[in-house]
Amino acid sequence: MTDVYVIGTGCTPFGKHADRSFADLAQWAYTDAMQDAGLAISDAHLIEQAWFGNCGMGQWGQGGIRGQVCFTPMVESGLFPERVPMVNVEGGCATASLAFHGAWKDILSGQCQVSLAMGVEKLISPDRPERIPEIFGTAIDQLEPERWQDYYRRAGEAAGKPFEMAPGRTVFMDTYAMQAAWHMKTHGTTQRQIAVGAAKNHHHGSLNPKAQYRFELTVDEVLADREISWPLTRAMCSPLGDGAAAAILCSEAALAHFSPAARARAVKVRTSELSGGKYRSLDEPGLSRIAADKAYARTGLKPQDIDLIELHDATSFCEIYQLEMLRQCPDGQGGRLVESGETALGGRLPVNVSGGLVSKGHPVGATGLSMVHEVCLQLRGEAGPRQVKGAALGLIENGGGVMGFDEAACAVTILEKNT
Repeated sequence: MTDVYVIGTGCTPFGKHADRSFADLAQWAYTDAMQDAGLAISDAHLIEQAWFGNCGMGQWGQGGIRGQVCFTPMVESGLFPERVPMVNVEGGCATASLAFHGAWKDILSGQCQVSLAMGVEKLISPDRPERIPEIFGTAIDQLEPERWQDYYRRAGEAAGKPFEMAPGRTVFMDTYAMQAAWHMKTHGTTQRQIAVGAAKNHHHGSLNPKAQYRFELTVDEVLADREISWPLTRAMCSPLGDGAAAAILCSEAALAHFSPAARARAVKVRTSELSGGKYRSLDEPGLSRIAADKAYARTGLKPQDIDLIELHDATSFCEIYQLEMLRQCPDGQGGRLVESGETALGGRLPVNVSGGLVSKGHPVGATGLSMVHEVCLQLRGEAGPRQVKGAALGLIENGGGVMGFDEAACAVTILEKNT
């Protein structure tokens, strides 16, 4: 089996880019990835396949051939090669990780030597703000909504927090709040432990020039912020924003033809594993446990071998829960792990040194590849003031959509410093 490498990544700043189109954002991330790989535009012909991830273009009227539409201006201007096949993928907030997985499999299968993964999203729509709840509505069952409504009613009773939807927030925040309430009731997790994780990631985000929120918050300020759905405050929840991210992957054979500098910066993909969601019982492990176990088994690594993690903290409770699912602590102990300081920059296992979704931002179709971008920076030693010392192995967990208390899709990726 051939080794697969990330040779270049690009990521726009996340935030409000109302003046930029989907195509503008895609070009920004693509050209940054090319530059990062040490490739000139005249080298673009090396790209043989592309995977394009997006969730929301349908609400702007572009339901299909989204990648082809975004890349056509680049093809016509000579920035991107003609006749490159492009596969469009969507998996809720895990969309960009599915694009990465496709590009990885392109190389792994031997079908091509160089493949591009791209994710792009716009969640700022001043002219038609109703687009945004419509986008999020596509990530939950709209054909049989009574299934999840009944599930959440029963789950809310078990959690001691009745399921109540309200204007001004998505149903996702309600589901995370119920999960947090159940975890607090069952394991003794506290709201303050959730706030510790949020404050930590706001500090990390203040060090990231591409983060949407670049300000620090104390634990008490997080707790005092406006309540979204108890126990979650606004500072514990990811913001809406625009952005794009990309990665260029290549085979070991192709890597040999890159410059020595590019080869030295290449990052090895140890594995990319997927799992699917279901309407699970409340005490049953989530789908990220399945993907993580597959990743550890495929690579022969143990949870304690990982040096840093970028995980899907759509709310700060998610960090507590996902650390348990990734076997970084026993079930029920995630709150204590976060509160201990071990997941902060300088701790034993730094988590979301990018700022995570709550600070870096969460343009849903781009998020997974922004995580790849961050881990690659870390493994190359190029992350500046948020650099994790001695980082050699990084793990990424990215989930998307909802099926009860599960996401609908999950990807766990492990990247390794090239030696």
